[in-house]
Amino acid sequence: MLYDNQKKTITTNRLLLRLFQKTDANTVTKLCNNYNIYKNTLYLPYPYSIDDALSWIEHHVENSNRNKLYEFAITDKRSGTLYGAIALSHNQKFNNGEIAYWIGEEFWGKGYATEAAEAILQFAFYEKQYHKVFARYFNSNPASGRVMQKLGMIKEGVLIDHVRKEDRYEDLIHYGIINSSAK
Repeated sequence: MLYDNQKKTITTNRLLLRLFQKTDANTVTKLCNNYNIYKNTLYLPYPYSIDDALSWIEHHVENSNRNKLYEFAITDKRSGTLYGAIALSHNQKFNNGEIAYWIGEEFWGKGYATEAAEAILQFAFYEKQYHKVFARYFNSNPASGRVMQKLGMIKEGVLIDHVRKEDRYEDLIHYGIINSSAK
C-alpha cells in the first residue's frame, strides 16, 4: 500500500483508491442502481439515481480534509475502471473507525473488496494511527464477512434483528481489529 497525501490516493498491486469526482456520478449510478447491491448495504437507496450519486459525492473532499470520513473510489490502477467504493469513518474522540464498502456486481469475486480493505486498514493504522477499526455486515451476506476475516478481524458480536431491510429484519454481525503497533 502506498499513500500519496498530496493526491489523496492509495495504490495497491492492482488498484488505485482515489477520491470520487462528479464525473464518476454516471458510473456510480449504473453500479448502485442494482437490487443486489441495495439489499446488502445499510444506507444505499433503491432505485439509485444520478441525484443520489451527486449528493453523495458532494461532500467527500470536505469530509476527507476534516479527517471525518474518507470515501475512495476503487478503480483499476491501469485502466481507471471504477469497481466500487470503500469508506473509512473517523471517530476522533475514540480513535477508531468503521470500514464500509461495495463493489459493482459485475466485479464480484475478483478480490477487489479484500485488496481495497487491506489498503484502507493499513491507511487507518499506519497513516492515521487509529487504535481500532471495525466493520459490520448483514448475516445474509457472508461474502462480506469473509473479507473481514481475511483482514484478520475478529467477530465481536451479533445484533439480532437489528436492521429492518424492506419487510424483513436482518442480523448485523460486527467484526473488529486492534492496531497492535499502536501505543
